[in-house]
Amino acid sequence: MTGDVDGLDKLLFELEVRLMGPEFRRDREKVSSLLHEDFREFGSSGRAWSREAILDLLQSEPLYLPPDIVEFRVTRLEEATALVTYRAVRASGSTLRSSLWVQDEGGWRMLFHQGTKVPKA
Repeated sequence: MTGDVDGLDKLLFELEVRLMGPEFRRDREKVSSLLHEDFREFGSSGRAWSREAILDLLQSEPLYLPPDIVEFRVTRLEEATALVTYRAVRASGSTLRSSLWVQDEGGWRMLFHQGTKVPKA
């Protein structure tokens, strides 16, 4: 983490981890609370997902062991906008991930997320 003095690094790390938790992901209401109304995702599969499509997908997603998060970094773009980047590591490989978080009356919510598979060496 970059050591943001206002605790934003820690908060956004916790929110990213929460969104990876298998039980949390299956709870549409909880996930909805962290996704901005205009949320979009570009998945590591190459597919683009809308907020509703992701919410539908996550409800039926099989339970799994969440990846480890390494190289976590927060870059504040504006007072209420932050870019998060990190590597999600699993035994099967890793993905580079980026999330755009915005703060509104509902708190910090994810506006955009992208995952890119890292080729095996």
